[in-house]
Amino acid sequence: MTKLSVNVNKIATLRNSRGGNVPDLLKVAADIESFGAEGITIHPRPDERHIRYQDAKDLKKIVTTEFNIEGNPIQKFIDLVLEVKPTQVTLVPDAVDAITSNAGWDTRKHADFLTEVIATFRTNGIRTSIFVDADTKMVEGAAKTGTDRIELYTESFAQAFSKGNKKGIEPFVKAAKTANKLGVGINAGHDLSLENIKFFKENIPNLLEVSIGHALISEALYLGLDNVINMYLNRLK
Repeated sequence: MTKLSVNVNKIATLRNSRGGNVPDLLKVAADIESFGAEGITIHPRPDERHIRYQDAKDLKKIVTTEFNIEGNPIQKFIDLVLEVKPTQVTLVPDAVDAITSNAGWDTRKHADFLTEVIATFRTNGIRTSIFVDADTKMVEGAAKTGTDRIELYTESFAQAFSKGNKKGIEPFVKAAKTANKLGVGINAGHDLSLENIKFFKENIPNLLEVSIGHALISEALYLGLDNVINMYLNRLK
């Protein structure tokens, strides 16, 4: 079964909006695991507008499933990951002022940099993943860096699916088959939701993990966090 890792950035956003500790990020993460999720994902940004660097250190102490830290590998981020040593680090090329991630890596243009960073993390026993668009050339470039996995950037699929266009899955199927051929594991994330996750899972061969935050937390406002997590788990079976 494809693993569900829940991104808790939105919980941190809500907490920070009032300046206190409500909701309690650590308790919510622990509850999410108790509800059945198989991982916790965070994406700290340099301005710490949602997840703070201290959150990463605190979560490491209580997460009992897989812990995934996403981010742009600037030196501050690299230092944090090496200190925390999560299960997985996902490299995302987001700009400092980006509202959310909006593109995958050009794995050919940045091949030397990615290879160096990945070697550093793997030497420290941290599984690596590169955020990429559904482009076979980018998948091939990622494989050459020595990464363990890729994370397919799924916004274009989600947008097409919401308009009734199921052919939006086709580039992702091709990218996944290329990754399988090259021995690279496949994760996915961005705008995946209860509406589209089952179709995506059914069409992507050997999908190992999905990371879902914004949609899941939004859906939980109506349906409840425990219920929503189990709805995702059922669709991922």
